[in-house]
Amino acid sequence: MASNENDNGHDRKETIKAISDDGYEETKERSRVTVDDPDATLVEHLDDLRGMLIKSAVVFVFFFLLIFLTIQYWFPYLSKGHDLIVRGPFEVIRFYIRTAGALGIGLSLPFICRFLWQFMRPGLVEKETQFLKAYFPLMFILFLGGLSFGYFVVHPISYYFLIQMGEQNFEVLVTADEYMAFLLISTMPMGLIFQLPVIVLFLHHIELLDAQLMKKVRKYVYFGLLVVTALIAPPDFFTHLITVSPMIVLYEISIYIVMIRERRAAKKAAKKEKAAKAAK
Repeated sequence: MASNENDNGHDRKETIKAISDDGYEETKERSRVTVDDPDATLVEHLDDLRGMLIKSAVVFVFFFLLIFLTIQYWFPYLSKGHDLIVRGPFEVIRFYIRTAGALGIGLSLPFICRFLWQFMRPGLVEKETQFLKAYFPLMFILFLGGLSFGYFVVHPISYYFLIQMGEQNFEVLVTADEYMAFLLISTMPMGLIFQLPVIVLFLHHIELLDAQLMKKVRKYVYFGLLVVTALIAPPDFFTHLITVSPMIVLYEISIYIVMIRERRAAKKAAKKEKAAKAAK
């Protein structure tokens, strides 16, 4: 055993000496050969991930600074008609930073999704790639539609309801920071909820969901939508009805679209089967 260990140690020294005698260029070439393919692939993926994160960070910083430096010009229009206060100089800075950060993320989201798509695309199968490429514009439109619905419908109804309820017993003073936080809470979730049709279509595209199953779980989906509505809207029936109605409509539209896709797929399959029989 001792002689074997000495032999191994001797071989290791000779290898090191041989590499050092060959010079830098040959050493570099040899080290490149010894790296196996999986490690090289991992390094390439990590490098691509780093590039994606850097580009995303640059875009976010750009929008953050843009909003931070211009907030004094456009915020008065956003808060028009609301008497807002701040409770000290530090709260002003905190409000600017939080607002610029939240809106910076929102404005950066399309670019970040694009960078993420470029990073993930090589690892996706052709079926998934075709779906995401075709439906990405729809995702963006639905997100903007959800934000608009939240801003013009959910936010004013929720805000005025809560203010009026508070004024019955208190003098309500709303800070700028609280107002912006409430505005984001009542708009951003709606943008995400409006992605429901795309999520349903994607699950159907990869054959995890069909129209029959969607009809079967319809009541559970409606209950989940009501729970989400209760979290972002005032606790009165009228507001819940207004808020949950577009979500239910989107789900029903999703079922209808899935049914159409299934009928088309069935017709194509029937035509192929008929052509195959005719060829025989």
